[in-house]
Amino acid sequence: MRFAWSEEDGVTPERIARPAIYSFWHQCIFPAATLFRGQGIGVMTSLSFDGEFIARIIEKLGFRAVRGSSSHGAVGALLGMRREVEAGEAVAFTIDGPRGPRYVAKPGPVLLAQATGAPMAVFHIALEKAWVLKSWDATRIPKPFSKALLRVSRAVRVAAEADERTMKAQHAELQSALERVRDFAEAHVGAVGTTEFPIVESARLRREMQHPETRGL
Repeated sequence: MRFAWSEEDGVTPERIARPAIYSFWHQCIFPAATLFRGQGIGVMTSLSFDGEFIARIIEKLGFRAVRGSSSHGAVGALLGMRREVEAGEAVAFTIDGPRGPRYVAKPGPVLLAQATGAPMAVFHIALEKAWVLKSWDATRIPKPFSKALLRVSRAVRVAAEADERTMKAQHAELQSALERVRDFAEAHVGAVGTTEFPIVESARLRREMQHPETRGL
C-alpha cells in the first residue's frame, strides 16, 4: 500500500504516543495490522478458539495480544489493557468488535482512560481500492498498490473524578471522533500522493513511529 498520514490539531508529539489508548473500526483491521506491525501495541483478542488463532497471528506481526473481548472475559481483558498502559505501552481497541453493531463505539477506551490518565485518540484508514467482504463489519482487504490515507484524531483525556454524566459525554465524543476521522479519510483518500497528502514510505514510517521526536500521533 501507499500510505499518507494526516492528523487533526492537538495530536501528541509522537507517531505513536506511549502510553496511549487508540480506537478504530473493526473493518480497518487489515491495513492497520500492516501499518502498525512490529510496534508492540497491545490489542484485545477473544478467549474463543478463533481468538487464540488471531492472537498467535498478531503476536507474529509484532503486536501484544491481551486476551478477552466484549462478549468473553471483558473484565479480565480490560484489566490486561490497563496493565499494558500502566507499563507505558500503547493499546488499541477494534471499537465496534467483535460482532458489532458496525460503527457503534463501545465504552472500554473511556473507562481505561479514566482509570489510567492516558490520552485517548482514534484513527481511520481509508483505502482507494479494496475487496469488501460480506461480513457484519464490511471488512476491507487492500488491493495491491492501493492508496491508503490514515487520519488521526486529536488526543483527549478523561479526568479520574469524571462522573456518570461526564463519562457519557466522553463516550459520545469518542463516537463523534471515530465518525469524523472516517469521513475525512474516505473523502480525501483519492488525493493521496498530492502535496497535501504526500506518500510516506512504509518502512520509514514504521521506523519513525519508534522515535518520540517525530511529528504525529
